[in-house]
Amino acid sequence: MSAVSNSSGGVWAASWRRLKTDRVGMACMAIVGLFLVLVLLAATDRIAANWQQEVGVPNAPPTLLGPQPPEDTGTIAVPKGPNVDLSDIDPLAPRYAEWAERAKAFKTDEAPRAETLPLGGDRLGRDVLAKVIKGAEVSIFVGLAAAVVATLIGTVLGALSGFFGGKLGDFLEWVYNVFTAIPSILLIFAFAAIFSRGITSVVLILALTGWTGIYRLIRAEFMKHRSREYVRSAEAIGASQWSRMFKHILPNVSHVALVQLSLHVVSFIKSEVILSYLGLGVGVDQVSWGTMLAEAQNEMILGYWWQLAAVTALMAIFVTAFALFTDALRDALDPKLRGLE
Repeated sequence: MSAVSNSSGGVWAASWRRLKTDRVGMACMAIVGLFLVLVLLAATDRIAANWQQEVGVPNAPPTLLGPQPPEDTGTIAVPKGPNVDLSDIDPLAPRYAEWAERAKAFKTDEAPRAETLPLGGDRLGRDVLAKVIKGAEVSIFVGLAAAVVATLIGTVLGALSGFFGGKLGDFLEWVYNVFTAIPSILLIFAFAAIFSRGITSVVLILALTGWTGIYRLIRAEFMKHRSREYVRSAEAIGASQWSRMFKHILPNVSHVALVQLSLHVVSFIKSEVILSYLGLGVGVDQVSWGTMLAEAQNEMILGYWWQLAAVTALMAIFVTAFALFTDALRDALDPKLRGLE
């Protein structure tokens, strides 16, 4: 057992040394880390807490573009001559002045709105920068949480099927074939029609439709490792089946689950954006990159492009950095690339 643990620790240390030599991978890891810090700050309301407040004028342009020219609202010509006395035809006319004085007591002072915002404003005057940060919190959290749940499901089911086989393996293979026989996008829409809207529902939908690929790889790894010498040695000294599965085999195939988890994060973020864009994702009181894209579609018709540019740029940076980091991580963890197999 100690030999297996030491071997696993050496593998992880060698993988980290290999990863450090990849400059692109390390740079992308730093970018991903910055995004995760941004998400954490947004989740604790340190930043972007006022994303729902209307701090600017409607469709306020970015600061670099300057304020919009004032619109010509036109003027209404005031008729000449004395005011017409309406008391003869409107019995409430004498009370209008009294009611106007009473209304002044309940009048609230509206805070002045900014004519420009750092990345512009939406149709209600909300800050696009605060919205895109809060949207990153929702989209990235959904991607990470769904990937973790899908990885747990796929790893546990793949370990059971690959290690035990028999009727249990046949049943799990049947379940796997049922899920893979249906196109993933149709399966996502089917679950979306069943579950209510919200972050938890989106996480469950993506996890229930994304575990199949992890299951297939983990099952193959367990089938390969269950007959190896170190597993038979553990069986000979009295290790239980669960101990052999999760204390001996799992540490040696964990790199497969880790790489698949990182790959699924990007895929699930894209899926969440699509669901929210179509109105099947997060609730109406929340914001994500998908809901921002849906709003920006209507604003683009009127020439207000800054919300679309902001969410597209931030999403492209994170997805690209995470994908490149995943490639570097896969190169560092793959035993074949390390020359160990």
